This record gives sequence, structure tokens and C-alpha cells, in this order.
Amino acid sequence: MIELPVYNQTGQEVAKFSLDEALLGGQVRPALLKQAVVMYHANQRQGTVATKDRGEVAGSTKKLYAQKHTGNARRGNLRTNVMKGGGMAFGKKPREFRLSMPIQQRRLARNNAILAKIKSNTLKLLDQISFPTCKTKEMTKVLKALAVERSVLIAPVGVDQNLLRSTRNIPTATIKPAAELNAHDILQAQTLLMTQDALAGVLNAVKQGKKDVTAVGDGPQ
Repeated sequence: MIELPVYNQTGQEVAKFSLDEALLGGQVRPALLKQAVVMYHANQRQGTVATKDRGEVAGSTKKLYAQKHTGNARRGNLRTNVMKGGGMAFGKKPREFRLSMPIQQRRLARNNAILAKIKSNTLKLLDQISFPTCKTKEMTKVLKALAVERSVLIAPVGVDQNLLRSTRNIPTATIKPAAELNAHDILQAQTLLMTQDALAGVLNAVKQGKKDVTAVGDGPQ
């Protein structure tokens, strides 16, 4: 069992949160996390680049002059890649870069990323996070009280307008509901800031009938 301190918005420890690390995979699997991050980056690529080859550019296909007995170097038509305005040699064409992972692996990668944050002491738990008005300085005070100085991913159960507007002007902060987290989002930020209800929701989802995610393999080696 792992015990995590729970803080309030002023940075004071108010409780302890106990969790079984087996629910998050039991151990950190670097190969699985890398596979998840590579998949995310690959799926961001559009792959819509296109260039014309010699068969697609405009121009005559007639040979410019005879192959021999002219005193010049041999020459083909105007569409060759060595001519200005000719086609591109080995030009890029549209292609699909998308990769996929089984849903059980994606869930295990997300849980493993949370476990990695816990192991590295970069996960901060809050009892709750809410603001009566939308003021950026209120969120800044919370981050300062928790000694969060670099990039941070804030993951509550839900995101209301006051919380969203209090966060969006902080360049190093990203906010996303806990139900929408993925391994890449968690690993990209230096600190993961969650409410205890959000973390409990992730653990309950693992416990409920979604098969045994801890039995999924470690991904490619």
C-alpha cells in the first residue's frame, strides 16, 4: 500500500490517501509508456504532404535532342527531376501514420503513468479545488502553496467555468478532467495535480468489470 498526503488549497496537509499500487500496474513499465507516447505523437501527424513526380508535372514528353552525335550530354524530356520545373525524384506522397494499441494497454499505460508520478513524488493530491470567481491569481496562489514551479497538469473530476478561466492564462498549466487523461498528457507535465475524488474515480474504474489490466503485457521490448 502507498500512502499519499492530501493537501488543501493553502498547501496544508489535511489527510492521507491510501492506494494499492497493484491497481496501477504494480510496477512502472518504461517500454509500455514509450509505446503509448510514440502512438500519441504518430497520431498527431497529418500525412497530407504531396509533391508531383515526373509523370504529373506539365510539359512535353518528347526527347529534347538525339542521344548521340550532338556533342552535348545526353538529355531526356523536360519533366525529369534535373530540369527546372521538372518532377520531384522520390517525392513525398500522402500516407497514414496512425498507430494503435489495445484498449487494455492504453488503460494500463495511463495507470502506469500515474504510478510513475507517484514513485517520483511529482503527484500532488488536493482535497478539492474550486474558486468562487474566475481569478488567475487564485490558481497561482494554489500552485505556489504546493511548490509547483514548472509545468503542471490539473486533473479534477470535472472542470467548471471558474476553474477553467482561472487556469487558462497560466502558460505552464493544463487542465483536463480525470476521465480524459492519457499517458502522454500525464508524462508531458512535470507535476500531476489531482483531487482525491479524481484519483479515487480512476481506481474505482480499474476495480470494476474491465478485466484484469495488470495482466496486459509490457508492450514491445
